[in-house]
Amino acid sequence: MTADTSTRYREFKMPDVGEGLTEAEILKWYVQPGDTVVDGQVVCEVETAKAAVELPIPYDGVVHALRFDEGTTVDVGASIITVDVAPGSGAAAPAEPVAEPAEAAEAAEPKGRQPVLVGYGVSESSTKRRPRRGAAVPEQGTAAAAIQAEMNGVASAPATEAPSRPLAKPPVRKLAKDLGVDLTTVTPTGPEGIITREDVHAATAPVAEEPAAEPAPAPVAAPAAPVGRETRIPVKGVRKATAAAMVGSAFTAPHVTEFVTVDVTRTMKLVDELKSDKDMAGVRVNPLLLIAKALLVTIKRHPEVNATWDEAAQEIVVKHYVNLGIAAATPRGLLVPNIKDAQAQTLPQLAQSLGELVSTAREGKTTPSAMQGGTVTITNVGVFGVDTGTPILNPGESAILAVGAIKLQPWVHKGKVKPRQVTTLALSFDHRLVDGELGSKVLADVAAILEQPKRLITWG
Repeated sequence: MTADTSTRYREFKMPDVGEGLTEAEILKWYVQPGDTVVDGQVVCEVETAKAAVELPIPYDGVVHALRFDEGTTVDVGASIITVDVAPGSGAAAPAEPVAEPAEAAEAAEPKGRQPVLVGYGVSESSTKRRPRRGAAVPEQGTAAAAIQAEMNGVASAPATEAPSRPLAKPPVRKLAKDLGVDLTTVTPTGPEGIITREDVHAATAPVAEEPAAEPAPAPVAAPAAPVGRETRIPVKGVRKATAAAMVGSAFTAPHVTEFVTVDVTRTMKLVDELKSDKDMAGVRVNPLLLIAKALLVTIKRHPEVNATWDEAAQEIVVKHYVNLGIAAATPRGLLVPNIKDAQAQTLPQLAQSLGELVSTAREGKTTPSAMQGGTVTITNVGVFGVDTGTPILNPGESAILAVGAIKLQPWVHKGKVKPRQVTTLALSFDHRLVDGELGSKVLADVAAILEQPKRLITWG
């Protein structure tokens, strides 16, 4: 007795891994067709607008096909992998191959509606497709195409208008509107003449800048020359989300930035002493650790600075916990994960949390939850040799402290000019929440602690 193909082959759909995000990019496949998988096994890594996330498969079985290539942006709810959960049962494979070559996928016919999340259709073909000649749907298939488009969440005209109005999903129409692209001028490459995101982006790129499909190899001794006078880099995933968040923050929260230059020689000596302290064995001790602790002690002295603005209620919400964000530059862009309840951690615990946060970010393993709920942030621009800057608030937070490079500089110390370890701090804050007096006190207290780190004890 053979298994029914409807129960033998299971489709694993792109989940919503980022609290309402609509799409994710497939970064890497860890399995290939024919591989055996078990429930809970990680099969791919995807990047959302918030973070890179590994996806576990919820079935036992054998990988039948992968629907999308690495580097493809996929809508939430679209099937990304098919698993044969009853291998060897003798049932025939599904009538429609799941992952076909580009040429075959172009001609594949949709096989009815598949259940997806509300508002998102299922992609029926590989992303590598040959451009169609012309955008019109074959006349005899016009009505069927309109019905199928409606089932897949594609905005279209009535059947009688389908040849004249381009077929495209609502997100694609919005993208075209944002980029100023007339969809009637775009050549569709999707099934049944549907315009894809790639089609819209292709319509915005200058023709002269498009590389040849198979460029001829350059002479061995000659360096590869750039194509055209410009290079366009697609902004997506974390970089796209960061850009949108920073624009929103800059034009929503009224920023104020204050600066102070401080002698941190004693703090640097304490860092050296802590490195050899047995109680700090196994954790990384650096200036950022004491700067973070100084900010936490300062927030304890001035709790009003740790707040957020409730626009709907027109209220200031003071937080009685500190989720301390640390801005981290990674290959995927700027990430700001935060240490939950940092105010309750001892110095060794804080050192361990900082080490784990930084290493996880560099490995690209930061989870979306680790970047949510931050209250204040530290950005250490000094690691790039920069003296200071005017940092932009992380959305929803009240303040961000920028730490500049720590350098030996001439400084008046005890009435004499001496070489001292000096840095410049910059504090940006939301002026709806923090007035000039409070912001000044916070910055001055952080500087005072770093100048005399014994205040970590007397003030803590």
